[in-house]
Amino acid sequence: MNPAATKANLLSRIDGLDRIPTMPAVLAPLLRYVQAPVEPLDGQRVTDMIVQDKSLAAQCLQMANSPLFGRHRIDSLRGALAGLGVHGVSDIAMSCGVLNLMPKDSGGKGIDPVIFWQHSLGCALVCRHFARKISYPDPSKAYLAGLLHDLGIIVNLRVVPKEFCEAYEFARARGIPLHEAEQAVLGFTHCESGRLLADKWELSNDLKEVVSLHHSLQQSNHAGLVALVELSDLLCRMGGLNYGYLENRQVNLFEQTGFAVLSQQCQSLKDLDWARLTFEMDSYLDPVHALVRTIYRT
Repeated sequence: MNPAATKANLLSRIDGLDRIPTMPAVLAPLLRYVQAPVEPLDGQRVTDMIVQDKSLAAQCLQMANSPLFGRHRIDSLRGALAGLGVHGVSDIAMSCGVLNLMPKDSGGKGIDPVIFWQHSLGCALVCRHFARKISYPDPSKAYLAGLLHDLGIIVNLRVVPKEFCEAYEFARARGIPLHEAEQAVLGFTHCESGRLLADKWELSNDLKEVVSLHHSLQQSNHAGLVALVELSDLLCRMGGLNYGYLENRQVNLFEQTGFAVLSQQCQSLKDLDWARLTFEMDSYLDPVHALVRTIYRT
């Protein structure tokens, strides 16, 4: 089968297939609420949504007690609200809920779900930290964008697992970016399959563009957010929050399309201390690894 036919065949298996994961019941209203232009968010309403799922609520408390999110012992969602604020609690709830979409056992083939979620959570944290550093107007949206940017990998793992595992092994053996290996093996990347899921979930337009354009930033109404995710994703992949292998290439962030876009929207980017940002990012490594592994054991 030629590459074009392979792509068409695989995409036909993905588009509309019932194995594409549905939005977890608790998260659908929560995501709609936190994306709505409402200020301030109602903390009681957020906690009422979370407590409908006891397992999710327990995971949220685990995460709230991680050094990544707080410094004091938290024993309840009410305490989490007091200590972390409503945005912090909703960020945690989205993290736990989406994390549960991944199978906990990959059968020893392809990308390890734990490693995948270490990357996704790490990217969310770096996005939010980066956003605050450069005075990006919505750090909470930056967190959500970083968390959800690789939704297409979930789709590929569930719908075309054999072919995706081949792409992953191809990428790891050659030390190349995963999306380049997907393009070579599948004929499309997780950006395309992720857009199908983002449409199905009815994500906001800015998040849809993050999912579909974070490896190929083009004309976009939300280029600043996409650029923030592109750079944060690269920082994670070049550091210790990657897909389980190091890419054999040198990356100059200043030459990335996202850097040019972001520098136009956030003037403080030109004064950013990159060495300090990298040092601060390194502090996430061990806590992210420990937190994700703890949640996956429960």
